[in-house]
Parts: sequence; C-alpha cells; structure tokens
Amino acid sequence: MCFKRLIVSLFLIVACSPVGKMQKIRSGEVTMSLSVSEEKPLEEDEEKDMVIDSIRGTLSDGPIIMNAIRDTDTGEMVATDIISASKVVARFRNVAERAGYVSVSFDVTVPSGMSDSQWQLKIQPLMGIQNDTVPLDAIYITGEKYRAGQLRGYERYRAFLSSIITDSTDFIRIGQLEIFLERHYPETYAMKNDSSFVPAPEAENLFGVTQREALMHYSKHLKWKRNERRKERRKAMFDKYVKDPIVSEGIRLDTVLVASDGDFIYRYVHTFKSRPRLRKVTVSLNGKLYEKGQCIYNFPFPDELTFYISSLAGLVDDRPKYRSYVLERNVYDNTKAFIDFHQGRSDVDTSLSDNASELKRVLRCIDDVMARDDLVLDSLVIVASCSPEGSFASNRRLSAARSESVRSYIGEYVPVEWRDSLKASELPENWEQLRKLVANDTVIKPSAKARILKMTADLTHPDNVERRLSSLSEYRYMREKIYPKLRSVSFDFHLHRVGMIKDTVHTTELDTVYMAGIEAMKQLDYKRAVTILRPYDDYNSALAFMSADYNHSALDVLGRLDDKDPKVCYLMAMVLIRLEQFEEARKYYDLCLAYDPYMRHRANLDPEMYKLVSANSNNF
Repeated sequence: MCFKRLIVSLFLIVACSPVGKMQKIRSGEVTMSLSVSEEKPLEEDEEKDMVIDSIRGTLSDGPIIMNAIRDTDTGEMVATDIISASKVVARFRNVAERAGYVSVSFDVTVPSGMSDSQWQLKIQPLMGIQNDTVPLDAIYITGEKYRAGQLRGYERYRAFLSSIITDSTDFIRIGQLEIFLERHYPETYAMKNDSSFVPAPEAENLFGVTQREALMHYSKHLKWKRNERRKERRKAMFDKYVKDPIVSEGIRLDTVLVASDGDFIYRYVHTFKSRPRLRKVTVSLNGKLYEKGQCIYNFPFPDELTFYISSLAGLVDDRPKYRSYVLERNVYDNTKAFIDFHQGRSDVDTSLSDNASELKRVLRCIDDVMARDDLVLDSLVIVASCSPEGSFASNRRLSAARSESVRSYIGEYVPVEWRDSLKASELPENWEQLRKLVANDTVIKPSAKARILKMTADLTHPDNVERRLSSLSEYRYMREKIYPKLRSVSFDFHLHRVGMIKDTVHTTELDTVYMAGIEAMKQLDYKRAVTILRPYDDYNSALAFMSADYNHSALDVLGRLDDKDPKVCYLMAMVLIRLEQFEEARKYYDLCLAYDPYMRHRANLDPEMYKLVSANSNNF
C-alpha cells in the first residue's frame, strides 16, 4: 500500500513538474485560447473581499505583480487584474466604428498547466486589417523564479558597472606627484590652491614638457588600461549577465493574472483608427515559451477571431445631388485699374506710378475673356473718373479724353475684330465712391463724416458742393488720402452666352460641394463632412453629425425630417439610444421595421442597437 502511494505521489510530482507540463503542452492537451469578451460584473462578495495592491521586485523598478486580490479560502493575496470574464464559443463579434475609431475586445486565456515559476510566456496578438498584419502590444506572463533570474543578471551587471572607475584622479599617485612638484616646480605647486582662470597656452608654458613627463611618471597606467578595457566590454558583459532583458516597450502587460478557476485570463482591448471601406478585422495569437532566456516552445496559432465593423458611413445616401439655378443670357463683369495721369493731361504714361503693372493686369483679364468659347463680347466700356477738384465741366472733358486715351492704348493689344467693341465713356466726378470711402474711413471723426455725407447728398450743383467741402478742416486729408482713389478707370465687360436665345434659362448642375461632403463621409473624415454638409440640413448632414458623435445636433436635424423614411427612423432610434432615451428609441425602431423590415439585418450589425433588436425579437 505504501508503495502504491509512493507511485501516485511520484506521478503527481512529475505531472506538476515543468517536464510534465511541457509534455501536455506538446501533445496539445493544454493550450491557450482566444475568445471574444463577454462582460460579467463581479459579485457582491467578490467586491467586498477585493484589495488592490502593487508589489514590486526588490531588485528592479519593474512590477512583477501588478494587482492582487485576497483568496477567500486561504486569506492570501494572489495576483489578478480584477478580471472575471467568461469564455464564450463565438468566433466573431460585431463592433461599431465611432468618430473614426474602432475598439475590439477579446480574452486571452492561458490554462494553469501552461504556467510555471521557471517559465515566461510571451503572447503576441496579431491583427489582420485589410491586406496588412499588424502586431499589437505583447503580453508577458512571467514566473517568479524566471523574473528572479532576470533580476540577478541585472544585479551582476550593476556590480560590473560599479567596478568601472569614473574619477580620473584615481589613476594618479597624487601625494608623490605633489612632493615632486613642491621640490622642483614651486611656482607650479603654488597654483594648487589658486582658483583663478589660467588660459591654456599659459598653463602649457607653466608645465612644460618635463612636468608633463612627471605627470605621466606618477600615473597608474596599468590600472587605467584595465579600466578602459572594462568600458569597452560593457555591452559584452551586459549580454553575458542579462541573457533575457526585461522588455519595457511595446508591452501591454508584464504580470501574472489568476482567475478563480486557476486559469489566467486577460481582457485585451485595442482601439485603432479605422480605414475607409474597412469591413472586418481578424485577431490571432502567436505564443512563445521561454526558460532561462531560451525559447523552448512555439505555440501554433489558435483559431482567429473575426470582428465585423459597422460604420455609419455605410448608411450614407450617395445619390447625386443637383442644385437649380437661373442661367442668364447676358453676362456682365468688370474690373477697375488705378491708372495715374499727369495733372490736367489725358495721355497714358506707362512709366508713371504703377500704370505699367495695372495695364498688364487689365490686358490679362481681356485675354481670359477672349479665351472663353462659351461667351461672346458685346462691348467693353472703358470709363475714366476724376476727383471733384476743378470745375465739373473741365472734369467731364478730362475724363472723356482719358477714357479715349485708354481705349486707344488697349486697342493696340486686342484683335482687329474686337476693336469696334471697345467703347469709351466718362464719369466726371466719382461722388458715389467718395461717399463710400468717407463712410468707411477710420481717421475722420463720426461727426465730421455725418457732416460730409450730408453735404454730398444733393449733387445738383457739384461745384458748390466741392466749394463747401474745401472749407472743412478735413479737406486737406481728403485731398491727400481719398481723392487719389477716385481717379480710376473701370472696364465693364458686356457679354452673351453662345447659342442662347432666351434671356433666362432654368437649369441644374451637380452640387460638387455636397458630393465632396459625401466623399468625406466615405473617407471617415467626419469633421470635414460636418463642415460641408451642415448647411444642407438633410439626412446626410444628420448622419455626419452622428458619425462625429455630435448627437444632439443630429437629433435636431432628424426632428425636421420625414419620419416616414425608414432610414430616418433608424438614425433617430440610434441617436436616442446614445442619449439614453430608450422608450422613444424603441418607438422609432418599430416604425423603421414597419416601413422596411429588412432594416432588421442592418440593426444586427450595429452593437448600439442590440437592446432594441433583442427586445423586438422577444415580441415575435
């Protein structure tokens, strides 16, 4: 009987030893698993007994155990990450994209048979996203003896570093050197306690070659060489002592997690920026088991999980949108140039002021009009204006002469068939522009502005108005700053559309701005989509608000739309769920299904709609 007990005891010891555990792992009897997360709150008794603690290693700044919970049977603290998660058999889950981001949650379960105090398990989650495989932050489950071995390596390396001498005076026999200098170079020795700054050349002259030789003579050369060799061997010694460095970057967790059944369960949540037209992502695991810094086993990939992503961008109404407008047969355009003239003269001087650049700009405008195939020039009216200085009659003659001079100048640069379309007119005194400039001026006082505007309201006798203005204290300022702006030449283009007979035609064209907003939705650029679609106040603008998580704005827009549209009802139900108005949400969801029963399939893809979907299913 004792022999049988001994056999059983030996069998249990072997089964629980690293060798026995490894046999089970290699045979596939024990393996880690991957499952979608299912939230399960802690029971009241568990919450009462929960004590959060943080235990750190004595030889390292890194945590060995992150959190702990009191065991109800033994009263001891055991490691945990406060996770009480259930394994489920589902291999997929629907997740929602919100504001351009997606969060996936899954549980990594490691049986107790895969853990040992001498082992470290590295678990590398891998995400398959479109054509890319993206490694996520790794999970490390480290045994205490394994970590202790790592820390011992660091301790030995720190001991090696402490043997490296950093104070250069340790390499000199200071006492003997001072005696030598005091006897043979008293001037140099006197500088021992002199804190004044001595330039390098002067110090060189003080020491000389013989004193340098003395310094070298009293140096500990062998000790210095040994120290230099130690410095050069730092990396090699690190590799020798620290065979498995403690990783500090790219890690989600480096700890031990213990669930109530003895398994290690880690709830992994990863949030990432979504991509346009992303429909699903997959998650798989790659595991490696280490002992004494060496990889002793590579775990095969467990079955992957699939997360189907529902994006509100999939609900966008991308039908072309057109805008209506009235097309006029006659087209009018104009530009203005500040062409300066010598006082009392009308000839065009291209060397005066900015005349050359202004005239070049006008000719470019004319070239642009000539290049249009859809427009025909009827006339180009050139109007020169003068300031109110001088008599109205003389200004009329002067403005007419200047208009004609500019027309002749322009006529030299346009095709012959266009020259008959050039017309000259005059604006003797530009009083309308003067009133605008005075009203917008920031220097003239408001009371003076009101007085000037009142004087220029009646222009029956413009010379008398000019005479009254000249008596004002502001007149000098007006002559210097405002009057020059009145001496301009305007170019009025009168055109008509080719082949158009009616004066007006009502037509439509594609609203490219609106379609740019739709494209922004498809590219998940929701802030830009909101900016573009906000003024339209329609279904897509509400969808843009919801996609950007501006739920109250979306509710405001949806409230003004037709509630007989199933998609409008669907969005209304979803936004009310977000605002925790569940009863109202259920009403709109029922309306949505009444108008379009197939919307139930869409609701199955949106996690936010789960409550309504399940409640609706129970009613059937």
